[in-house]
Amino acid sequence: MDLDAAGQKMLANIEEKTGVKVAEWVKRIHASKKAKHGEIVAWLKAEHGLTHGYANLLAHTAKGSAASTSGASDDDLVEAMFAGKKADLRPIYDAVMAKVKALGTDVELAPKKAYVSLRRNKQWGLVQPSTATRLDLGLVLKGVPPSGRLEASGSFNSMVTHRVRLESVKDVNAELVTWLKAAYAAG
Repeated sequence: MDLDAAGQKMLANIEEKTGVKVAEWVKRIHASKKAKHGEIVAWLKAEHGLTHGYANLLAHTAKGSAASTSGASDDDLVEAMFAGKKADLRPIYDAVMAKVKALGTDVELAPKKAYVSLRRNKQWGLVQPSTATRLDLGLVLKGVPPSGRLEASGSFNSMVTHRVRLESVKDVNAELVTWLKAAYAAG
């Protein structure tokens, strides 16, 4: 497994906090017969009382996912996301990332296989090329009612409360920046 220092520290903390070795957690996950990442995370949280971060890391570890084990660089993951049919979405992604990076020096971008997590102290958003013609921006905006383009996340992604559908660079406007700032400030 090729984890960065933070990931290794988290794995050590899992063992320390739970008294269960990571290898045993992986065995338990496999024995649970849970196949999907989200199912594993939900099961670990509900049945074993793990925090989301620990459950997420254990799910990635057990599944051997690209996000935690492939050794692929962040740039490689982003390039793969925008290859082929989704290549036309890259300018929208770049425009969003320019706004995100301007929010502060503590913004952390964490590319995964299918999306880029936006983090600060915790995850506050994500950017995902959902279709060949649409990029979705997910934001954590607890207590903010959906309105217009800012819709409830629904089944899009359980890690965020809202989604904004982006089909053009023009969609990365002042209204979107206001929502980005609010999610960043809460994160």
